[in-house]
Amino acid sequence: MGLNIVLIEPEIPMNTGNIGRLSLASGSKLHLVKPFGFELDDKRVKRAGLDYWKHITLYIYESIDDFYVKNEGGNFAYFSSHGTQDYCAIDYEDNMFLVFGKESVGLPETIITKNTDSVYNIPIYSPHIRSLNLANAVAIVVYEGIRNLKAK
Repeated sequence: MGLNIVLIEPEIPMNTGNIGRLSLASGSKLHLVKPFGFELDDKRVKRAGLDYWKHITLYIYESIDDFYVKNEGGNFAYFSSHGTQDYCAIDYEDNMFLVFGKESVGLPETIITKNTDSVYNIPIYSPHIRSLNLANAVAIVVYEGIRNLKAK
């Protein structure tokens, strides 16, 4: 059992470090799509991931196109505050790709437009919040996926 966490152009090193740690704890693979808003050897990435970083199953892609070419035929679920479906409605499958956009603007509009049937959101119940922290959003979705996979 395992999931694939995909970060499209992550910008904040601490989020990526925390998500790396989460990927290891959850048995997931981490896929990072360039360009990044930091260097992977940034102390803040390492600090957030603690000494676990060396154990993470990590894939790095030069671009979004590179990611899709190398993962053709994969089962993708996309996450955006603009999604119209609740993340709990996903039919989670082993090795599914859970795709998240960068912190400042989310997923590129082209990805959302091409994949409207598989764009999900995490409900927010306050009008004072635009979005969740990326690391928190990934954790919510990954553990919901694990819960679903274990129930099958």
